[in-house]
Amino acid sequence: MIDQQIEIPTRDGHTTTFITHPERDGPFPVILFYMDAPAIREELRDMARRLATSGYYVMLPNLYYRSGVMELGPIPPDPEAPERKAMFGYMNSINIPMVMEDTTALLAWADTQKAANTRIVGAVGYCMSGRYAINAATHFPDRVKAAASIYGTHLATDQPDSPHLAGQKTKAELYFACAETDIYAPQEIIDKVTGGVKGANAEVEVYPGTHHGFAFPKRPVYHRDAAERHWERLLALYRRNLTK
Repeated sequence: MIDQQIEIPTRDGHTTTFITHPERDGPFPVILFYMDAPAIREELRDMARRLATSGYYVMLPNLYYRSGVMELGPIPPDPEAPERKAMFGYMNSINIPMVMEDTTALLAWADTQKAANTRIVGAVGYCMSGRYAINAATHFPDRVKAAASIYGTHLATDQPDSPHLAGQKTKAELYFACAETDIYAPQEIIDKVTGGVKGANAEVEVYPGTHHGFAFPKRPVYHRDAAERHWERLLALYRRNLTK
């Protein structure tokens, strides 16, 4: 495996991006791996590596570069903790248009890399970035063939770029993995997503007995069986759609 950390130029500066891919037999389909709210950390790099070992060119960009931060460190559970308040500030400082602009820059850079096949792209986003992964499919319909939101937030809004409307805007296969207990995506939101993607190439799946964040090994809410199921679903999604 080859790991790199690259400064990729964007319209608003440079995003530090972790890239990992197999050493041989490329070029590989590109996976856009959008970080969750606690930002870049070794836990995410390890997840990117796990994806890459299945034959993908995985790009994990720092979405908080406009704020001049990348690794936030441990986030206390106390909602009044200054670290948690700062994290929410960073999270609220970005939006779908900004991240799609960054995605344009990421793909333009990957276009220059022999190991990357940017004609075949997948996307995945956790927590705050589920909406970004789904929007990648609608904003780059000629490239993004599959996108997954893992316990995503802001899945059903009154905006035209709401993820629950994406099924009507893309031919990509969409997958929404939802926690059974999630204040950021309660059942009424899941129902809106299910109704919104009805008839599209999409699946909404609720993982029983789970809480928001269940796929992250370092979280107290980590659920091993559900986390492994999400890997099975994600890799199967990519196998179906990201063929060379």
